[in-house]
Amino acid sequence: MAELQPGKVMRRGQVLAFLLISLAYLWLPAGSKRAPKLPPCPQSCSCTRDTAFCIDSKAVPRNLPPEVISLTMVNAAFTEIKAAAFAHIPLLQFLLLNSNKFTLIGDDAFTSLSHLQYLSLSNNNLQTLPRDIFTPLDILSDLDLRGNALICDCKIKWLVEWMERTNATVPAIFCSSPIRYQGQKIRDLALKDFNCITTDFVVHQVLPFQSVSAEPFVYSSDLYVALAQPSASSCTILKWDYVERKLWDFDRIPAHSAVYCKPIVAQSQLYVVVAQLFGGSYIYRWDTNVDKFIKIQDMDSRKIRKPNDIEAFQIDGDWYFVIADSSKAGSTSLYRCNQNGFYSHQALHPWHRDTDVEYVENEGKPRLIISSSSQAPVIYQWSRAQKQFVQQGEVAEVMDVQMVKHFKFKKDNYLCLSRYIGDSKVVKWEGQRFTELQTLPSRGSMVMQPFLVSQRQYMALGSDFSFTHIYLWDEEKQKFVKFQELSVQAPRAFHYVSLEDMDILLAPSFKSSTLVYRHVVVDLSL
Repeated sequence: MAELQPGKVMRRGQVLAFLLISLAYLWLPAGSKRAPKLPPCPQSCSCTRDTAFCIDSKAVPRNLPPEVISLTMVNAAFTEIKAAAFAHIPLLQFLLLNSNKFTLIGDDAFTSLSHLQYLSLSNNNLQTLPRDIFTPLDILSDLDLRGNALICDCKIKWLVEWMERTNATVPAIFCSSPIRYQGQKIRDLALKDFNCITTDFVVHQVLPFQSVSAEPFVYSSDLYVALAQPSASSCTILKWDYVERKLWDFDRIPAHSAVYCKPIVAQSQLYVVVAQLFGGSYIYRWDTNVDKFIKIQDMDSRKIRKPNDIEAFQIDGDWYFVIADSSKAGSTSLYRCNQNGFYSHQALHPWHRDTDVEYVENEGKPRLIISSSSQAPVIYQWSRAQKQFVQQGEVAEVMDVQMVKHFKFKKDNYLCLSRYIGDSKVVKWEGQRFTELQTLPSRGSMVMQPFLVSQRQYMALGSDFSFTHIYLWDEEKQKFVKFQELSVQAPRAFHYVSLEDMDILLAPSFKSSTLVYRHVVVDLSL
């Protein structure tokens, strides 16, 4: 018969089991070869053949009878239940883990427990639960989670969904935080109230060269990007590789002091307007016979002395482009396309050192907004009778604007006005005039670009002296709020491109590598 070891204290359950086995041993018939043995049981537990009751255990007990169907653990001396913690006792039907100090439950902690019917995790220190932790429990009928300080954030959204479809009985559990949900039943939370989708801009490709403009365009169903590279004396054309998901070199147009390379696809022809600070500006056309760009036209250097920006658009089926001129003696110039190329159509806003031009069409009325270093931005409206732009007014009280960009959110129209010295502005069109909506600190800003990605209105505000700030439009507050910082040195433009399987943001840099960012959507509930 098994002997008691000196100095070892037996728990009441162990003593009872020992006495029963001892009595059975005494009544064994003569000649029996050996006595029955106690089932394996950890020191911290009391066991019968199919049950175990454990107190102060330092871990989930390993040496339990494999046929155990009920396990109770209280006052456990550990805080984390690890993955597959009960896989060695797969016949469990009842698992009571209440009144412990568990703070973490690992993924797949209850894997292999296909027979589990009752699970009690009440009165622990759990604040969240791994996604789909109860999914393997096919026949679970009762789940007790009461007495835990559950945080009702995105990580618990799956539990709300699971409680809606499970047949298990789950006594009421309540949110401990955040404050707006404190004391509320988790079962009563609405899935629409969980704002679990967030986004991020991550570097997708580094282009090892400086550039001052980046213009995406589609030609013959392929995506290209034209970049002005004054340091490399060229307009570089890159082509998107849909397999590698990268931009690769395609062609180069010589341009000794290029400040802008504007591609225009008009009447099935590909043109590139090359604006240079010195040596004049030119128009090139892609010749499909020789597969190269051919210079087809010089531009009037008396009017376009110091180009700064190019905008292209269509009005009533005709293609135009306008070049903002930032010299004292030149003028912003409008060109119109015919069968042989583009020709001068109208001189606009002469001798005002224009810095940027933006085309806006609202309620069928084409407009140009021209910013200047010498006065407030001016508004021109297209006259269909005269087939010219006529000055209409100003964006009042905002001087020395480097860039003017338009965005529309729902039914409202806005302008972003970047300023190198002073604060940049967001203004709103109120029917007759623009009114100031928001002021943003922007020392050293040359670019302020709004862009829309899947119903999210962003705005990139670049600076020569600090990080680029990405803002996100807050519809409730009716203003932009800070969203993310990007490490782009001296950006001169930002352009968003939507592809079939991803969204990218082009960020040309005047002082460092040109960057391609990828817009990433993250579901925090997963």
